[in-house]
Amino acid sequence: MTQSPLEAAQVDTPWGALRMLATPEDGVVRAAGLDESDRELRLRLAAPYATRGVVEGDLDDAVGAVRAWLAGDHGALASVPVEQPGGEFFQEVWATLRGVPAGEPVSYQELAAAAGRPRAMRAVGTACARNSVAVFIPCHRVIRAGGLLGSYGFGGVGIKASMLAFEAGAPSGRLALIEASATETDPAPASSMYGDPS
Repeated sequence: MTQSPLEAAQVDTPWGALRMLATPEDGVVRAAGLDESDRELRLRLAAPYATRGVVEGDLDDAVGAVRAWLAGDHGALASVPVEQPGGEFFQEVWATLRGVPAGEPVSYQELAAAAGRPRAMRAVGTACARNSVAVFIPCHRVIRAGGLLGSYGFGGVGIKASMLAFEAGAPSGRLALIEASATETDPAPASSMYGDPS
């Protein structure tokens, strides 16, 4: 039995083109990344999906949610169904992370505690590093202890700082400057810096 190909769609963001791959039979986003090719995204897929072809599609729900997020509806991303390979604890971390409000970053320790294993900070870091669905599971909202930015696998610390500033209500004109000047040891932008983003 031949499986239908995955559908791909793309949305331009201030941080590059967000490319998404989803299964057409259920609309579940299986991989997403910034400025990544379909080939790069397919490397992250679970085995049953990696061998399927890719065609351009609409992905109306996912595209609409990203556009709503960019327009200021920071909860819109959580409405998109996503699935990626990973063990039970990683799945719990990713599910918990989807509930972290925009503009209120959490530390690896706080996320570990919320996921039910308060001493598993390193495992939480590994779960964030293995996230295959950029922005839909918002690993950019996880920061180091003491409020420092830390790293970001989808384009680097500058993109992470800029995304956090965007979600915290920073003026859009400042995002490029924030992205260009951020370092891992900078404090993470938060809502208190820019006022209430809602």
